[in-house]
Amino acid sequence: MRRRNRSTCTAALEQELQRLGYRFIAGVDEVGRGAWAGPVIAAAVILDLDRLPEGLDDSKRLSRSRREALYDAIRHTARALALGIVDAAEIDRTNIRRATERAMRAAIAGLHPRPDYLLIDAVSLPDVNIPQRAIIRGDQLSVSIAAASILAKVTRDRLMREYDRLYPGYGFARHVGYGTRAHQQALMRLGPCPIHRLSFRGVAPSRSESDVLCRRAARLDLAPATAETEADRTPPKGR
Repeated sequence: MRRRNRSTCTAALEQELQRLGYRFIAGVDEVGRGAWAGPVIAAAVILDLDRLPEGLDDSKRLSRSRREALYDAIRHTARALALGIVDAAEIDRTNIRRATERAMRAAIAGLHPRPDYLLIDAVSLPDVNIPQRAIIRGDQLSVSIAAASILAKVTRDRLMREYDRLYPGYGFARHVGYGTRAHQQALMRLGPCPIHRLSFRGVAPSRSESDVLCRRAARLDLAPATAETEADRTPPKGR
């Protein structure tokens, strides 16, 4: 039987910052940076260190049921929390790094009270005029960053399940937009939908895939004129 890794997530960083005089310490993390579809979502959370939910950890190390339970606990006990969401179209217009930073800035700006120190998972935000520290694997070390990772993860997973109903056939409820084999096969079969990140490798067809699609299109163009489809007979609906 595989044993679960013991959590290394503590409030030590937050407690040290409190001793230095900081009162409103926010953890910041994002989810969805590497996905092929859907938004990147950042969360910022100021915890009440006297009312910490038990079991805070990196959201990826928790079961779905445990994440959901902690999500509710965080919402009921945190001093402040906020989300920043940047959609696939904006990711394509800029790039994923800028989109991630924009989502984080939006989450931080939504906090009331305003934080006086930021603990951020792996990212620095030099244009945010708040003392901060970027921590590699911060969601495994800081309870505030872990709480942000859980809030962002549960929010995004719920959103992707909604997208699964809106755009059936891609399997968004299972892979939540990440580049699995099943997702790749769905893209080959259906093509991208409006929430896909067309700038990401794996989403836009490769040259060889484009050649295959062109050959298929050519065969359709050369088909007998009697092979009329329903799409040919039905005028397109306005978007």
